[in-house]
Amino acid sequence: MSFILKPVDIVENITPEDFKKNYLKTKKPLVIRGLTKDWPAREKWTTEYLKEIGGNLEVPLYDNSKADPSKPINAATAHMKFGDYLDLIKREPTELRIFFFNLFKKVPSLINDIKIPKDLMGGFIESMPAMFFGGSNSVTFLHYDIDLPHIFHTHFGGRKHIVLFDNKWKDRLYCLPNATYALEDYDVANPDFKKFPALNGVEGYEVFLEHGDTLFMPTGMWHWMKYLDGSFSLSLRAWDQSITRKVASVWSLFTHGAIDSLIKMTFKEKYAYWREKKAVKIAEHALAKGKP
Repeated sequence: MSFILKPVDIVENITPEDFKKNYLKTKKPLVIRGLTKDWPAREKWTTEYLKEIGGNLEVPLYDNSKADPSKPINAATAHMKFGDYLDLIKREPTELRIFFFNLFKKVPSLINDIKIPKDLMGGFIESMPAMFFGGSNSVTFLHYDIDLPHIFHTHFGGRKHIVLFDNKWKDRLYCLPNATYALEDYDVANPDFKKFPALNGVEGYEVFLEHGDTLFMPTGMWHWMKYLDGSFSLSLRAWDQSITRKVASVWSLFTHGAIDSLIKMTFKEKYAYWREKKAVKIAEHALAKGKP
């Protein structure tokens, strides 16, 4: 036994009716290869161009190391000039990556290089287009987004390996209590099923994105990502239209954000140790009950 991963559906284009019926309503991931075919960004966004428009900006960098329990989630490892970082990821392998970077705030004209796919769905958070950069060997740990958006994730300049899981599997994925991320002690690409038996039989999806590909990730979907080449991505986020999902989003931000941060700041290592142990117990219980 191991993870049971199936490929993500891939289309060149899709009608709004098919998208809503077969992917949005069913919360199923999809790759749309032709979504960006008329985006200026598809040809325009190179590392040289990004250096030209924002190379002097200082950016926070993150690596693959396990989170320090005494620091806030997503605490930066280092800082570097954006242009120097872009040179680094094109020159050599590195674990360093840039997380949730809103370059559009610094360079508003970038919005003219993309087209938000409003024909497929509404609810886009147009003020929050987020960019992510990574060197080959950099990894985004397994998590789902705290505010529960739908995400259109477009990749540029290389390849990216992505593994996805439906949220129903969160207990078996060793989700940490009060958090939206998993225990960081196992490698999603090569998990130790003897040490983490609850992972055996967990079902998910696997996809390799290339330049210009757009991955639709429905609300609450777990994702793990590895940059195979020094490259970057753009995420466009959209709210689910249901009232219950919007309420769930606010509740998640409160419990997994504010409350979790307060407890973490107060108890630090003791809290980290407790919830890692708790995550293991919850996973083992779910496995024993045969639950996803």
